[in-house]
Amino acid sequence: MSIVKSLSVGNGDMFYIIHNSDNFTTIDCSLSDENKEDIVTELKEESKNKNITRFISTHPDEDHIKQLNYLDDEMPIVNFYCVENEATKNVETDGFIRYKSMRGSDKAYNVYRGCSRKWMNRSGEGRECAGINFQWPKTDNSDYKDALKKAKDGGSPNNISPIFTYSIEDNGTFIWMGDLENDFMEKIKSTITLPSIDILFAPHHGRKSGKVPKEMMDEMDPKIVIMGEAPSANLDYAGYDGYNKITQNSAGDILFDCVDSQIDIYVSNDSYSVNFLVNKNLPNKYNCYYLGTLEI
Repeated sequence: MSIVKSLSVGNGDMFYIIHNSDNFTTIDCSLSDENKEDIVTELKEESKNKNITRFISTHPDEDHIKQLNYLDDEMPIVNFYCVENEATKNVETDGFIRYKSMRGSDKAYNVYRGCSRKWMNRSGEGRECAGINFQWPKTDNSDYKDALKKAKDGGSPNNISPIFTYSIEDNGTFIWMGDLENDFMEKIKSTITLPSIDILFAPHHGRKSGKVPKEMMDEMDPKIVIMGEAPSANLDYAGYDGYNKITQNSAGDILFDCVDSQIDIYVSNDSYSVNFLVNKNLPNKYNCYYLGTLEI
């Protein structure tokens, strides 16, 4: 069994994975004074029996690194995954200052397409790997190099976001794309091959600016698209017509319980519902309400 949870943190992103191995992964950080104690307490509790922990930072926009300093102080990050970059900010928040410190430390591991690391995607010494694989960036790609320069010059770091998957044997495949923007993905779509997946966390929180090109959607063919938290007027529902969708604005926390050949899905809003999942009448758990089951 493994669990993937997308936390409802307002206009930002934060996830964690309880792997079906001795691994625990946190993805991005968007903490507020109102939620930080509860979320970090939850992370500590869920990771306490795991010996390999990592933090994956998709990119250093504030809604993805907010109060990273608090997370690191309360729950020290020992493996910090990010793309190699020199992003700068005109105004440096505490979260960004800690990000800069972490990316330049001996705790940092720079990710890129096809990178291999124990125990990210290599098993060994009696321990199974986490099942995480990076599909992007190709560090020699000219458009990617342009995005790195833009971020270094103080521009948006959205397009330095990596693309990576988490796969469970005999179960689901999840994909994250950070805040990649539509025009950038249009440029790179012919340079990468993406796997078939089950769950897509729509880039840029599901905004129109982050619409995944049709060619990439056809290649991935996701069974469910998760529309993130952003102002409703900015969400690109029409851009994902024909795909099953769960909207975090309405659903709240979304938890995926991967068991055998199915993904049982739970949400924190008991009034939220969809009509495309199988109802197996499972009990509520994880402080969430059973939404339905996706059969793999």
